[in-house]
Amino acid sequence: MDVYRATANDLDDIAVLFNDYRIFYMQESDLEGARSFLTERFTKKESVLFVARERDTNQAVGFTQLYPSFSSVSMQRLFILNDLFVAQEFRQQGTARRLLEAARDYASGLKVKGLELSTAKDNFTAQRLYEQFGFEKDLEFVHYFLRL
Repeated sequence: MDVYRATANDLDDIAVLFNDYRIFYMQESDLEGARSFLTERFTKKESVLFVARERDTNQAVGFTQLYPSFSSVSMQRLFILNDLFVAQEFRQQGTARRLLEAARDYASGLKVKGLELSTAKDNFTAQRLYEQFGFEKDLEFVHYFLRL
């Protein structure tokens, strides 16, 4: 498995995975919308994408996307690890861990405060992976969201 920071040449392949990721979270399929969304984030440098490709076939099998953010209290940069997805047939092979390592190494190289993420309350597989990787569940703060 090869994992690297995505380029514009990877966007079409990642869009397919991104569309599948959205379907996993109960959204309707919209491949063109997925492609457009990723292209806009990439072009505007609003996110950093990593892609995992199977070495033998060069097939894109997973991705993760980081969004830059800041902590006012600590006055430091951080990244929100907003998306992490591995195609069903390539799970349980260490791909997600390799993507997390790439994200961690990238953020560490920039000397940011850390990585923040959230996942569905019932996504126990992801929660277990994140905790094994060293993420700690936030017990100090309650998170809210205002839908507009």
